[in-house]
Amino acid sequence: MRILVAGGTGVLGSRISDSLVAVGHQVTATSRHPEHVVPQQGIELRAMDAFDADQVRQVVADSAPDVIVHQLTDLGGKDSGANADIRRVGTRNLIDAAHAAGVESIIAQSISWAYEGTGRPAVESDPLDLSAHGPRAVTVGGVHALESAVRELPHHVILRYGTLYGPRTWYARDGDIAAQAHAGRLVPANALTCFVHVDDAVAAAVAALGWPSGAVNVADDDPAADTEWIPAFCRAVGAPVPEEIRFETPPTGSALETAKASSLGWSPVHSSWRESLGRS
Repeated sequence: MRILVAGGTGVLGSRISDSLVAVGHQVTATSRHPEHVVPQQGIELRAMDAFDADQVRQVVADSAPDVIVHQLTDLGGKDSGANADIRRVGTRNLIDAAHAAGVESIIAQSISWAYEGTGRPAVESDPLDLSAHGPRAVTVGGVHALESAVRELPHHVILRYGTLYGPRTWYARDGDIAAQAHAGRLVPANALTCFVHVDDAVAAAVAALGWPSGAVNVADDDPAADTEWIPAFCRAVGAPVPEEIRFETPPTGSALETAKASSLGWSPVHSSWRESLGRS
């Protein structure tokens, strides 16, 4: 198949592009800064600013993809507002371009921590937390806009990823979270996190080419309170371990039900963050 990976030089996008080429697909990958990227064999690299509707339309028309893999993010500045903007505006431009070019299939990156809390593991039919306030409202609003736009295409798979860890992520040994740990700024806040290793996230994106439309939770089998994973992460990266904090209430956030992904044939090779969080 001809596949356009929008955001194809990021942490996930670059790995997804390589994996797609490895199994025989024809890949065009986009980047806002292609001059900073070494082209990979078998991948056509195109400049594309997701906020430029005309440029997006031209790239989609030129590449004539059978499927778009949407990996557009703006995380470099650690600005949730900027990332929400690209989810909202960039996705809108991408879907409009797909309509214009007659593209009917998309695989899109979303997140799993935008669910409204229910007190049980979140399933794909649960609503997003649209009543959220403050910074969380910005994030959830961007996710809602992305997912709503993506559903306009006849075939759409929305991958609701857990928190990514592994090489080149914020949770790598040389990543931002490790820097916070070494500076003594990483302390528990009584929250629950569902992790997924980048390799498993990539495998889900490639497998999703053959999945039916809908949202799918993609995470490992071991949701973790920050009172548990933060000390383990600090030890792994050689940072000071924060003093133990005991909270009287359960951690905020939802565990995830991943039975749907399992039924589609996906299971994480890294079944628990305990195996390698902070070790690469």
